[in-house]
Amino acid sequence: MAKAGLHVLLYPLLLTALLQSCHGQERKVHIVYMGERPQGDFSLASTHHSMLEGVLGSISSAKESLVYSYGRSFNGFAAKLTDEEVGKLSEMEGVISVFPNHKLKLHTTRSWDFVNLPAGSGKVGGTQGDVIIGLLDTGIWPESESFSDEGLSSPPSKWKGKCIGANFTCNNKIIGARYYNSDNSFDSTDFKSPRDSEGHGTHTSSTAAGIEVAGASYFGLAKGTARGGVPSARIAMYKVCWSSGCSSADVLAAYDDAIADGVDIISVSLGFGSFLQYFEDPIAIGSFHAMRKGILTSASAGNSGPYPFTVNNYAPWIVTVAASTIDRKFVAQVVLGNGQVYTGLSINSFNLYGKSFPLIWGGDAANYSAGADTEISKFCSLGTLNSYEVLGKIVLCESLDDGTGVLLANGVGTIMADSSFKDYAYNYPLPATVISTEDGLRVLDYIRSTEKPIATILVGEIWKDVMAPYVVSFSSRGPNPITPDILKPDLTAPGVDILAAWSPVAPPSIAFEDTRSVNYNIISGTSMSCPHVSGAAAYIKAAHPNWSPAAIKSALMTTAYNVDPKKHEDLEFAYGSGQINPLRAVDPGLVYDASEADYIDFLCRQGYNTTTLKLITGDNSSFCTTTVPGRAWSLNYPSFSVAVEDGLPIRAVFSRTVTNVGPPNSTYTLSWYMPPSINVVVEPSVLSFSATGEKTSFTVKVYGPSIAQRPITSGAIIWNQGVHVVRSPLVVYTVLPGSSLPFSLSKKKNKFQTFLHVS
Repeated sequence: MAKAGLHVLLYPLLLTALLQSCHGQERKVHIVYMGERPQGDFSLASTHHSMLEGVLGSISSAKESLVYSYGRSFNGFAAKLTDEEVGKLSEMEGVISVFPNHKLKLHTTRSWDFVNLPAGSGKVGGTQGDVIIGLLDTGIWPESESFSDEGLSSPPSKWKGKCIGANFTCNNKIIGARYYNSDNSFDSTDFKSPRDSEGHGTHTSSTAAGIEVAGASYFGLAKGTARGGVPSARIAMYKVCWSSGCSSADVLAAYDDAIADGVDIISVSLGFGSFLQYFEDPIAIGSFHAMRKGILTSASAGNSGPYPFTVNNYAPWIVTVAASTIDRKFVAQVVLGNGQVYTGLSINSFNLYGKSFPLIWGGDAANYSAGADTEISKFCSLGTLNSYEVLGKIVLCESLDDGTGVLLANGVGTIMADSSFKDYAYNYPLPATVISTEDGLRVLDYIRSTEKPIATILVGEIWKDVMAPYVVSFSSRGPNPITPDILKPDLTAPGVDILAAWSPVAPPSIAFEDTRSVNYNIISGTSMSCPHVSGAAAYIKAAHPNWSPAAIKSALMTTAYNVDPKKHEDLEFAYGSGQINPLRAVDPGLVYDASEADYIDFLCRQGYNTTTLKLITGDNSSFCTTTVPGRAWSLNYPSFSVAVEDGLPIRAVFSRTVTNVGPPNSTYTLSWYMPPSINVVVEPSVLSFSATGEKTSFTVKVYGPSIAQRPITSGAIIWNQGVHVVRSPLVVYTVLPGSSLPFSLSKKKNKFQTFLHVS
């Protein structure tokens, strides 16, 4: 009787929930962005509650709906809303944008030496310990040797952050740690604290600012001294990523705290897989408010390359980082019973000590009971292999996999034949290597021609990569999908096979089933290149505490190593200004500085209006001098981009201002290069300075014939003083008609329309 009564009570509620879901009334987390925090000592949370109460109809509903109230560094909130409630809030005065709670994706013993930042060089002016790097990531493993605070003083007095979470202790190295989970959803592997169960955040933190740790390795591979770019810098972790991903609401909450806490550099190794307008993107929003407080955001470009228009984090106030190789690669060789040797890419930590095992092709070991056949089992996916046939054997597979298909079928090792991956290696839960498709056919021929084929897989080796640096295939490419006049990515940095600290509870290979434990791991991604630039930016900040984010970014870009264009058909769309060179960047000679006012002018030309920009800045003096959207060529950016609509002539005029940060009496002379069909005029051609801090302006005119459907063409504009060489790339490329114009804005209530460039 009781159960029947309960069903009667629940039925109407279930029916209502179903009807709401069917009619778009299911409540989902959305972010309501309202711009700069208003001046005055009052509770923004009360304002947010009142807004929600007005829309939802009751105090209790508003309280239940609210997820976050942002108010330490900017104004906004996250709340559970229906589509109808989203519409009502969007129409409210003071609301800039309302957007869904998207999920973002996570995108070194040798790498710092490779970019010419040797150990000990980071102690610039004795201020490195005053620099605080805030990381938005998966958390951190505080007990790692890389985060020892031995010899470090107390945190700098500017620090206002906290260490929050059970079973977690900060020290004078990790001076702050917070965690955010707007879904209130945790996997069994997640720690409800800033502690890292994924490994990613520990890796990025130690790459940027880990102390020197001798004898670090991955099961003996790549053994050496692991260190970050600024070993004395402080770390603040903002855990926004979990086993389920990273949510927009959490990212904004972390930015709100990090800015108010007093970090100097923010490192964000994550991003979206789709295009978002600047003030519907939590990283663009957070980094804009960080920029206003003098904080530079370094962000990964994404791992969706080598395809065009895939670059993430493309706002001009962010430094966007591609990933490139260093001068080593990890290989593991296969030795067949006939003496033939084939070399593949793999971080193979398993030593079979030269012992050979029976060799079988995956196609000959189909698990028919599971519905597999030869055409399926040859790929060796999980569950497709016959464990009786595979037991004790090395398996040849015709695609790249994580190795668990062979491991759980009781195989000894796997040889994967796949030519798709030629420039980076994975680590696996069993002896493994990845050879070319052509070599795979040769191994299959041996299996077919031999009564009892055998093979062994040798332990991994490190070979010299004489082609380095080159941008790795997975690194996302430009052009900029929102503002073609701004070249993205900005820079490239080491992001391939990087050794750094790891969470010992996280799998040490790409297989979640791998139960081994390591303190240091070797992984690849723009997630790994981003903290290299974060560390380099912190290195510059230590030397020049008063430099603006734009000045630091300019120093990194204009002093970068030239990357060989012959290795990249997509040229600067792969590597931006080049590979970071921190030692030169600390003394760049000239910088292209930019203030908040410059970015406001840029946003005006992108179609934003005065009303919106006053909300974003909280400054009634912010206004647009033009109501007509235009090109972004006047933004004082350290690179030059000319997006030409198909069929039109090449025409562009850039205005730039450089600030002398070198010797007082300095003269810079011009040189430039471009293909002969494109003409460049720079006026004046000589820049003279009589004082440090003095500014001088120049114009760059680029013109040429009508072009259509042309690939990227590039050159550079260079100012040379003798000691200082200031180089900026110049690119010309074609776009579809209308693509090079600023994105469309709705006239109604100044709300944004989504414009996606699809090529």
